[in-house]
Amino acid sequence: MNKFIFWALIIGGVVLIVLGFNATNSFSSDVSRFFTGSPTDKAVWMLLGGIVVAVIGLTGTLRGSKEH
Repeated sequence: MNKFIFWALIIGGVVLIVLGFNATNSFSSDVSRFFTGSPTDKAVWMLLGGIVVAVIGLTGTLRGSKEH
């Protein structure tokens, strides 16, 4: 059961990273980048959240495989 949760975290993290990457290439991020020099906060938070969630899932998966 725990492996399923960790795999779901990895998949969710990858999905967030892809959505965040797509959001950085959106029109609103282009406008934000023009005025502030950085993409929208939503895009940045989706990228960071996706990385954190994927790392947690990967760590849990690797740690779980060593216990069995």
